[in-house]
Amino acid sequence: MKSAIRNPKSEAEVTHHASRITRYLSIYAALWKNSVTRETMFKGNFLLWIIVELLWFGLQLSFIGVLYLHTDAIGSWTKWQVVMLVGASHFIQQIFQAFFLINCANLSELVRTGKLDFLLMLPVNTRFVVSLRQVDLGGFVNAALAVALMTYAAGQLQLVPTFAHVLGFFALCVLGISIHYSLMFMLATICFWTVRAQGVVWGYYNLFQIARMPDEAFQRGVFKAVFTFALPMLLVSNVPVRLLVDTLTSPKLFLLFGMAVVCPLVSEWVWRISVRRYTSASS
Repeated sequence: MKSAIRNPKSEAEVTHHASRITRYLSIYAALWKNSVTRETMFKGNFLLWIIVELLWFGLQLSFIGVLYLHTDAIGSWTKWQVVMLVGASHFIQQIFQAFFLINCANLSELVRTGKLDFLLMLPVNTRFVVSLRQVDLGGFVNAALAVALMTYAAGQLQLVPTFAHVLGFFALCVLGISIHYSLMFMLATICFWTVRAQGVVWGYYNLFQIARMPDEAFQRGVFKAVFTFALPMLLVSNVPVRLLVDTLTSPKLFLLFGMAVVCPLVSEWVWRISVRRYTSASS
């Protein structure tokens, strides 16, 4: 029997990667600690923002209720399926908001004020720090409310998803959040050319409302093509919910996976070009 040959180089690489991951996790833990401290300093603002989001969520559900007073279905989507869709869209939006929204919006301020100079000098990946500097804790509260709504809607549909369906749903939500982050971060890099880009970032964020609508509500045409392929709002929440209600087709699943691969790659490419162009605020 041949004895196993140990490769010192491979073991060193594994150790290096493990220490690197541990280091970044400790950095992220420190960022979380700072975010919690910031939120506890402004408790009134924290609670008010949760209430505002809750009221807006309620208005969206009221709209669905009024809509279904005049129809029984939108395409193949029943009332409670659409309620589940609204809940899934809100969940994805709030998780995205918790991790990435404020950081993407603040990129232009980092460029304008020159604070990006300091971040570029840190011995860590600059995009990691720029993307995850702040955490919006209220987003997690609102996301939990969205999950509660989806659970209630599933009960109304007499839907009992398996563990695999639930796991698949959350995995597809992660893909959707990754797509949103990649596209918004890429749009935020416009600030390297225009200095200010908050309007573009918040404009994209407002388009999230389209994700609350069933894909079958839109006829074939330019609008549906744009919001399926260029800005895939109709994919990121429709596909996970279709998995739960067992109406998901393979083409849409593959399309979501494809966008989840292409968007981060293009976003990283644009980011690197943008950073190479950056000459600091004092130049």
